[in-house]
Amino acid sequence: MIKEYITRQHYIDRIKPYIGKDIIKVITGQRRVGKSYLLFQIMDVVTASDPEAQIIFINKELYEFDFIDNYKALLAYIKDKVKGKKNCYVFIDEIQDIDQFEKALRSLSAEGGYDIYCAGSNAGLLSGDLATYLSGRYIEIKVFCLSYIEFLEFHKLQNNPDAFLKYIKYGGLPYLFNLKLEDDVVYDYLKNIYNTILFKDVVKRHRIRNIAFLERLTIYLADNAGSLVSAKKISDFLKSQKTNISPNVVLNYLSHLESAFFILKVQRSEIAGKKIFEIGEKYYFEDLGLRHTIVGYQQADIGRILENLVFIHLKRSGYYITVGRIGGKEIDFACEKKGERLYVQVAYMITDQKVHDREFGNLLEIKDNFTKIVVSMDEMTGGKFKGIRHVNIRDFLVSVF
Repeated sequence: MIKEYITRQHYIDRIKPYIGKDIIKVITGQRRVGKSYLLFQIMDVVTASDPEAQIIFINKELYEFDFIDNYKALLAYIKDKVKGKKNCYVFIDEIQDIDQFEKALRSLSAEGGYDIYCAGSNAGLLSGDLATYLSGRYIEIKVFCLSYIEFLEFHKLQNNPDAFLKYIKYGGLPYLFNLKLEDDVVYDYLKNIYNTILFKDVVKRHRIRNIAFLERLTIYLADNAGSLVSAKKISDFLKSQKTNISPNVVLNYLSHLESAFFILKVQRSEIAGKKIFEIGEKYYFEDLGLRHTIVGYQQADIGRILENLVFIHLKRSGYYITVGRIGGKEIDFACEKKGERLYVQVAYMITDQKVHDREFGNLLEIKDNFTKIVVSMDEMTGGKFKGIRHVNIRDFLVSVF
């Protein structure tokens, strides 16, 4: 069992209140964001407080656990390993590869005496049968790629423009800690991860036949990250490229990419009435490094790259996020958490009065007293304009809102 790691304290702090409690801890997130290492960290927390803990660890990515392919085999293995019912902690990695695993979890939960932790790379873990069987019996902990603060810690870097460039170019997959941060090295690794997500978590899981279309769709999304899109718009574009795909098929493929946590969808809302618009949404990437393996890192994309970074930071901070609209103007991110709202505009640079009027002016249309922020790469920030804060992107990414 691998034991060397850098502690991701933010997630440990979230999980600690539930350790030893009769509630299943479900850890979700994109492949290679560090879910397995988080399980190891939890095991160490458990054994530190309970030296007599019985740890049962099942990792479906290891060949030795191939025989556990359904819920009956899972239950049989756990029961065989348990010595009595005292201090039993069960950890299951990539649990979605076990057929009807939710039946085993329900049985163990109903029987009592098991502290259960499971991790998976599919959003479907918390839908359908699992939600039905275990309603009220589980808590989800969503794991993201490394935040900017974590990236600096993992790579022993200072918060400066050079470190920030590395972050936006290479992304936040934790394993990069073991590699030289050079284009050839990093992108060879990321390309392999991209292929694994696409073919194992999407094609294989959802029995995708039109792989060529799926790959073209990811290219389209990478080129249009942060732009308003719709299934019809994508379908029409593909028709112009001599590819005839219906909007319904586009929607299905988008949902499959979402279920693998590869992309995240953001709907539009009317700020005044909080009405959600059903047509037109934005898509962002969980990890920018993986996005760059599809279309490359280009300085011309810096605006959408910064917007993607801000979105993930807000999502990681626990906000419910929509793309806001007020009076015909767009607010990049209308966020809400615990009854508090936050409005954020993202720009590359505030280069002239026209850009200033657009970014600050859109936020001035909102008449409530909640926090409003413009985020950009300008070094000379920190002031306010009519109550609206102007924050440098690096300062924003190390802040907690």
